[in-house]
Amino acid sequence: MSSRQWGLLGVLAVLWGGAFFFSKVALAELSPFTVVLARFGLAALAMLLVVRLTGHRMPRSPGIWAGFVVLGALNNFIPFSLIAWGQVHIASGLASILNATTPLFTALVAHAWGQERLTPHRVAGVLLGVTGVAVLIGPGALRHLGAHTWGEFAIVGAAVSYAFAGTYGRRFRAMPAVVPVAGMLTTSALMALPIALVLDHPWAARPGAATLGALLGLSLLSTAAGFLIYFRLLSSAGATNVMLVTLLIPVTALLLGSLILGERVAATALAGMALIFCGLLAIDGRLMPRRLALRPRPTG
Repeated sequence: MSSRQWGLLGVLAVLWGGAFFFSKVALAELSPFTVVLARFGLAALAMLLVVRLTGHRMPRSPGIWAGFVVLGALNNFIPFSLIAWGQVHIASGLASILNATTPLFTALVAHAWGQERLTPHRVAGVLLGVTGVAVLIGPGALRHLGAHTWGEFAIVGAAVSYAFAGTYGRRFRAMPAVVPVAGMLTTSALMALPIALVLDHPWAARPGAATLGALLGLSLLSTAAGFLIYFRLLSSAGATNVMLVTLLIPVTALLLGSLILGERVAATALAGMALIFCGLLAIDGRLMPRRLALRPRPTG
C-alpha cells in the first residue's frame, strides 16, 4: 500500500477504536439495539444528505438495493449481532483476539473469489499480527479458550462475515464512495428498526447530553466517516489490506485509553504492538524484500 493508504488505515483504526468509547458512554443510559439503531440511522441520514449535497443520486435499481441489503447484513447487522451475543459468554480480550483473525479469513475468501493472491508473506504477516494482538491484550485472555465454544464461534463467525463483506463490497467500487455507504447504512438501520422497537422501546429513553454527544460521535465519526474511508480503501487497496484495521484497533484503543483515561501501558502491550507493526510490514511486502536485499549476492 502507499503511504497515503497506510495513513487512511491509521485514521480508520482511530475512528473505529473510538467507537468503543462512544458505545460505552451511550450504553450507560440506552439499551443495545437502541444504540445500534441510532448509530446506523443518524449515520444514514448524514450520508444521504452528503449524497444530495455532492450532486450524486441514489440508485433506483432493485438489484443494486438488494446488494446494499446483503452488504448491510454482512458488514453490520450479522457481525454486530454475533459480537454482542458472543461477548455475553466470553471476555472482551478473547473476543478482540478472535476478531483480529478477520484479515486471515479475508485473504482466504478474496483468494477463493479470484480477487487477490494468497502470498506467503501476506499469510505470515497476518499470523504475526494476530500473535501481536494476543500479546498486547495479554496471554491471560487465552486462558479460557474453549470454555465457551459457542461464544467463540460467534466472534469467529463475525470475522468471517466481515471477510465476505470486504470481498462482496468491491463490486461497488465503480460508484462514488458516498453512495454505497449511504445505501448500506440505510438498509442496516431498517434491519435494526423492528428489533429496537420490539425489544428496547426507544421512545421511552431519556438520554442526557453526554449520551447524545456519544451517539453523534458514534454515528458521524466512527460510522459515517469511518465507512467512507473504508470504501475508499476497499476500492484502491483491496479487501485484505483494509481488514488489517482489525489488527490496529486494539492498538488505538490502548493508546486512547492511555492518553485520555491515563491507563498504564504494560511492557507486554508494547511488545505486542511491535509484533503487530512487524506483521503489517510483512503484509505490505517491505520487510521481506528488504531482508532479501541484504543477503550477500554470489560472486563469480
